[in-house]
This record gives sequence, C-alpha cells and structure tokens, in this order.
Amino acid sequence: MRTIVALLLAANLALFAYTELDRMSEGESGRLQKQLFPEKIKLLTPQQVAGLGPAKAAQLANVCLEWGGFTDSEKSAALAALEPLQLGKQMSQRRTESTSAYWVFLPPLPTKAAAEKKVIELKAQGLKDFFILSEGTRKNAISLGVFKTEDAANKFLETVKAQGVKNAKSGARTQTIQQTVLVLRDPQPAQAEQLQQLKNDFEGSEVRIGPCDKA
Repeated sequence: MRTIVALLLAANLALFAYTELDRMSEGESGRLQKQLFPEKIKLLTPQQVAGLGPAKAAQLANVCLEWGGFTDSEKSAALAALEPLQLGKQMSQRRTESTSAYWVFLPPLPTKAAAEKKVIELKAQGLKDFFILSEGTRKNAISLGVFKTEDAANKFLETVKAQGVKNAKSGARTQTIQQTVLVLRDPQPAQAEQLQQLKNDFEGSEVRIGPCDKA
C-alpha cells in the first residue's frame, strides 16, 4: 500500500514539475504569439515622429516640442507671449550656438577716427546697438546689426536706409551667436497648435517636435 501511495505522489509531483517547466519555457515568445495583431505595432523613428506634425505628435508620450532659437532680446518677448499658457515646470530652456548669420554694416572706413566720427552721425540719425570692427579684413567697418536670416537683415537694411544711411549694406557673416531654445515637454495638442501660431510672430523661429532627450 505504501508503495502505491509513494508512486502516486511521485507521479503528481512529476506532472506539476512538467506543467511549470512548460509554462516557463513559453517565456517571451509565447506571450508574443498571444498578442493581437503584433504586426501593427511599430516603433517610430525620431524623423517619423517629427513628420507627424506638432498636433499629432503631441498625443504621443515622452515627446518634446522645441521653439527657437532666440537671441536674448527675442527670448524675453517669446516668454512674454507664452505667459497666458501658464506652462510652469512643463517648459525649460537650453542654450545653443549658431555660427552662420547675416549682418547689416557700413564698409570699412580709412581710419578708426573716421569710424568713430561716423558713429556720432549714426547716433544723430537715431541708430543704436552698433560697433566698430577692430581687426580682420573689414577693420573699421561698422556693424549695425546681426540677424539669423537673410530676410531679416534685408528688412533692417531698408529701415536704416530710410533713416538716411545710404551706404549701408547687408551680407552673410560667420559669427557665433548665443541663442535660447524653449522646450515644452509632453505638450497637449492645443498647446502645440498655439505655439505654431505664435511662431508666425517671431520671424526666423522654428517649431520642432520629437522624442525628448534622455538627459
């Protein structure tokens, strides 16, 4: 009798062990086989996320919208425009550098004294925020303003010419410009739409959206 009981117990233990091993061996592959329509599950690349557009991409998780870049003066105006949205900790800032720019300038004068005299004339004409180049091939030229886009530089050129500065010019210039990009984490679709509209008020600014940086 004891022998029969022992055999039955051993058989039950063996059956339990077999079913547990079978369940464990199923593992990840077995769970994947039980998924509904697994072929429809796709991971989007950063480029594909950006291609969705701000409104649709904003519906995804771990998505950041970036608006910029802004110079220090432009940043103040952009932050003021965002105040009604009350973004709080949802928004952060990061600094960037741009090495290509456009400027409006007066060609080099013969001497530094001549450039300084010209600066006095410019002040009388209502201009400000200019400086004299002290070295390089354009030494003693006078910079009237640096801009991110050629269009913005040309518009400013028209303005200074209207103020009587007839010999001013615009052109490309390699110069490092410190800028700020405003970052909105996990934006709502409505917020993304509002930033798209605000972008039109800040010439040269861009709105990009994609996965947030891991940092």
